[in-house]
Amino acid sequence: MAKENDTTCCEVPVWNLDSIFPSIECEEYKSALSENNSLFESTEQLAETAESFTREQNGNFDFPLWLKTFLENYEKLTASIMTLGAYAYVIYSTDTTNTSYLNNLDSIEKLEIRLNDIEVKFTRILVSHQNQTDEFFTRFPEYSEYRFTINEFIENSKHMLSPAEEKLAAQLQQTGGNAWGNLQEQIISNLSDSEGKTFNELRNDAYDSDAETRKLSWEKEKALLEQNKIALAASLNNLKGETITLNKKRGWKTALDRSLFLSRISGETLNALTETLKDALPVWRKYFKAKAAYLRKHRMTKSETAGLNGNGIAFYDLFAPLSSGEKDSLLSKKWTFKEACDYVVEKYSSFSESMGKFARTAFDSGWVDAKIRRGKTGGAYDEDFPKGHQSRILTNFTGTFSDIITLAHEAGHAYHFNCMKGKSPLFFSYPMTLAETASTFAETIVKQDMIKNASGTDKLMILDIDLQDASQVLVDILCRFYFEQSVFENREKGILNADDFCSLMKDAQEKTYGDGLNEERHEYMWAVKSHYYSTGFDFYNFPYAFGQLFAAALYEKSLEEGSAFAEKYAELLSNTGSMSCEDLCAKAGFDITKKDFWEKGIKLYKEEAELFVSLAQE
Repeated sequence: MAKENDTTCCEVPVWNLDSIFPSIECEEYKSALSENNSLFESTEQLAETAESFTREQNGNFDFPLWLKTFLENYEKLTASIMTLGAYAYVIYSTDTTNTSYLNNLDSIEKLEIRLNDIEVKFTRILVSHQNQTDEFFTRFPEYSEYRFTINEFIENSKHMLSPAEEKLAAQLQQTGGNAWGNLQEQIISNLSDSEGKTFNELRNDAYDSDAETRKLSWEKEKALLEQNKIALAASLNNLKGETITLNKKRGWKTALDRSLFLSRISGETLNALTETLKDALPVWRKYFKAKAAYLRKHRMTKSETAGLNGNGIAFYDLFAPLSSGEKDSLLSKKWTFKEACDYVVEKYSSFSESMGKFARTAFDSGWVDAKIRRGKTGGAYDEDFPKGHQSRILTNFTGTFSDIITLAHEAGHAYHFNCMKGKSPLFFSYPMTLAETASTFAETIVKQDMIKNASGTDKLMILDIDLQDASQVLVDILCRFYFEQSVFENREKGILNADDFCSLMKDAQEKTYGDGLNEERHEYMWAVKSHYYSTGFDFYNFPYAFGQLFAAALYEKSLEEGSAFAEKYAELLSNTGSMSCEDLCAKAGFDITKKDFWEKGIKLYKEEAELFVSLAQE
């Protein structure tokens, strides 16, 4: 393994973890576990003391002083758990069959459950003494930034059952909603066609360059889902039924209200976002039709109607790649890891010198594990460590164009965490709505540069890659939002079966894709997306649209304001864990409750779509 500060990026690297822990056998790691246990004991004792004083209504209980002491301990405990949890996962993810790593991961997950018990007690104590929180902030003004977090704990308590009921609900959910969600995953993960091709392999064929393969796999996919529609519909029907029951018991008017709270946005903001997405649908439909016509013109589709006489694209061609005849293009080029690093640093630096320096430090300090090897998980992620305020990035680098985008994306996550240096560990967690801001913004910087410098078919292909990705977030996500909204409305009235779900999906697709699609659609998408089967977060979809358009709008603001925007952007990222989305943006000078802001983000994709349509017709 490379030593710290010794990674030259000349070869595809593995990361260096020595500055966190050299291994789970080292004395430093054992000491961290021991310290963590001591922090647990002291924090649990503080909670028990407060509960006792509160129960006895002891007038000598100095709640403001207790709260200060508790927060000091709780912050240390949170930082410890975050570091241990991140370390347990990163070592496991590069050696998934290592029994020691699996056992270690399991033990750390048990600590996270223990932490949740403390948080439940803390919430009850806060509620009992909420009339003294103003006194706390007066006596200890250094904690003024914690007001939002404290109030959020109190607000959440209004939607909690009694401790016994919450415990029972959690236990029953394991064999209820969670079990139904697991059934959907188990069915999908074990489906295969007559030749042994798995369902997920059939799904991936949507990106295949062979038109016949795309269409055949789409037909097989729908057939497999139809064969299992009774079990899949039962899963979704029962899970949503449970959600409706629990939400009513917990005092949520609708499932959407709960999701808005967890996302830290208001209904006014969501309405401005969804209306902006709705207004832009005609632009996306033009793009879909233009792509359909291009595929037909170049004999790259097996659809009999798509692209003819202004018809929309076939569902199975949405991700069809456009072949390039360009030699030595950005898309066909085989990148070395050093070239990838240098490119990302250069583009980061074009926006912000500090962002570029951060990326260079990350790449040169052994923070990236990019080498593909047996036992390593696929995909990519970023993990952040309070210890030393550092990050680690996992990718699987092959030197393709998409690998550059992935590296820029994950380094953007790490930069987000870097901007939070000096903040309380309690603020390191931010809602889903803001989780993809920095990564999507970083990705946008790189993609826009590639579009600007490409030419010919290369330019058309890069535009298509960006537009098809964005359309999934800004069109398909809106489709999913409309679908889930209709599911909850209809499930309130009674049982839903597979035909009902298919009908609701057809309506949602027509409402969003419209004539951008031809008649070859996919009414079984409700059975595919695991997000519909989540018990922890309903309407799992709109936060992605928020993040995509929010990042695009910020990018447009950066073009308007120039270099001065970089500092404003870094400050915005630093505050993502300590206030609502509206307050965060108001502090940066944006009003996200109005469509004007969101239209700035749509502007970028409108221009891309117009350029694509123009080039595709040449």
